[in-house]
Amino acid sequence: MEGHIHSTESFGTVDGPGIRFVIFFQGCPMRCLYCHNPDTWEPGGINNLRTVESLLKEYEGVKSFLHGGGITATGGEPLLQMEFLTELFEKAKKRGIHTCLDTSGITFREENRAAFDRLMESTDLVMLDIKHIDPDEHLKLTKQPNTQILAFAEYLKEKKIDVWIRHVVVPGITLNEKYLYELGYFIGGLDNLKALDVLPYHTMGEVKYENLGIPYPLHGIEPATKEQAIEAKGIIMEGLKARIRDDMNK
Repeated sequence: MEGHIHSTESFGTVDGPGIRFVIFFQGCPMRCLYCHNPDTWEPGGINNLRTVESLLKEYEGVKSFLHGGGITATGGEPLLQMEFLTELFEKAKKRGIHTCLDTSGITFREENRAAFDRLMESTDLVMLDIKHIDPDEHLKLTKQPNTQILAFAEYLKEKKIDVWIRHVVVPGITLNEKYLYELGYFIGGLDNLKALDVLPYHTMGEVKYENLGIPYPLHGIEPATKEQAIEAKGIIMEGLKARIRDDMNK
């Protein structure tokens, strides 16, 4: 089987535990205003086809450097190529490789539960990007609703799959005390939560938009600082703790 792969990275340090081999899948239905990989949006293309075997061979060539790591599928949106992703993870697990899926969960549907169940059998960790907790603001930010994303989070809880939540704080958009607290309250109900990464918005992808001839949607918005990200994480943690207290008191 062949999949559309944008690129690979052989020394990923922010894509799951340890040092990882990172596979960037081509294609994404989201149009996040702060996306720094617009070159991964469009699916298909005949020049980026890879087989599972070729990717695993590439992994084997660098595995001695991947201390405590494994393979991370990211993108783009890996779930757009569910069959290929599943084959990749199944064959990786047979080799004893730790598998991590970095996803928005946007493609999750109850009617496709069987396919997701099969994928989860060979998935060790899901890094779930929750772009915005508010439905209306999420639609403005990504051009997609967040209904299925939150449903996917609940599904992962049901399946007892370890999850890391990722959230990008953008001044004037997600850097909002109310929304941050609500996000924390939601993820406080996930007893499979293993980590929370709050990432400051940056503008390093702006040059890609220029090269592609696409207007940069957040032109003029200053990057978030590390201090703002730390403060935002504190607010999220307040909401998380409140949810845990409320659940204990039920």
